[in-house]
Amino acid sequence: MAELAKPKHAACQCGALTATIAPRAEAMTVACHCLACQQRSGSPFGVIAYFPKQDVTLAGDAQQFSRTTDEGRDFTSAFCPNCGSTVWALASKYPDMIGVPIGAFADPMFGKPERSVFERSKHYWVALPANVPRHPMGRNT
Repeated sequence: MAELAKPKHAACQCGALTATIAPRAEAMTVACHCLACQQRSGSPFGVIAYFPKQDVTLAGDAQQFSRTTDEGRDFTSAFCPNCGSTVWALASKYPDMIGVPIGAFADPMFGKPERSVFERSKHYWVALPANVPRHPMGRNT
């Protein structure tokens, strides 16, 4: 008998805040190099996998921070009040989806981004696979 797909689990560093993704849920993964994502992630870029809301179960008490994106939209990130790790995000650009930073899955085989955005502020030494579509700003700019 074939093995059934297992749910994906994401968590903060201390384990108090989690996201469970339903088996076979399709991810739309985006690497963003905007300065706000650099500050949010503490790294040269942020990579978030967006899943349909109905496929995501969140647990734990999160602190939230909302900001306006470079495109003028709302972006809310939820992080653990104990360890500070971001575990989920809501982008008004994708109202029916919940984003989960791929580092929260602690899975180096998660997969590459579908596209790279805001490359106008990408660190010069960052290299992504050649077949990842690139955009100087958002996907349509």
